[in-house]
Amino acid sequence: MHDVPADIITAQLRAVYDDVGVDAAKTGALLSRAAVDAVADFIDEHPTMLVVDPVLRATTGGMLLHEDAVRALIDRLFAVAHVVTPNLLEAQALVGADVAAPELAERLVAMGAKAVLITGGDSDAPVDHLFDGHKHVDIPVARVDVHATHGSGCTHSATLAAELAKGRTLLEAARIAAAVTAAAIAAGREDIGTGEGPVDVLQATGIRQR
Repeated sequence: MHDVPADIITAQLRAVYDDVGVDAAKTGALLSRAAVDAVADFIDEHPTMLVVDPVLRATTGGMLLHEDAVRALIDRLFAVAHVVTPNLLEAQALVGADVAAPELAERLVAMGAKAVLITGGDSDAPVDHLFDGHKHVDIPVARVDVHATHGSGCTHSATLAAELAKGRTLLEAARIAAAVTAAAIAAGREDIGTGEGPVDVLQATGIRQR
């Protein structure tokens, strides 16, 4: 892991926003409090439909968000996020309680999130749970038993952001993100590397043929 300096993060954001423009964005592994603050400061000045994926830990177990950055993530990014997308374990860690998804989602909204989508594709009965602050919706997820899940969370939140940018409602985007992620896992490459293989989102969406 490399802790990217905050001024470099800001410069990267400015380069994209000034040149290409951004309809929706997502955050992932930010690692440090300085990185969280840099992103939050930029979004404060450039309001954007933002998907916050609170990546706390890698599939391999490595921590991807420093302890002091977790509070900053909650205090600063939850408030400007269109939706926060933790997996079940991340949601429990953020709330500090081992409770079911609906209660976790309500507590995360009480902590400042406008809407919460808790992903549960790695459970025995996989279901994503969406709470928009008013209504709870369960989204069934296809169970795929493969050892090629590296990148599944990022695929989900990136697909969600892309679909929101296209004008989908949050529920529509969440259903598409669940389907694309399951397909990407099913097409995952178990033959690459010695750990969890990568998902293959290009194969899953028909962009690339083997």
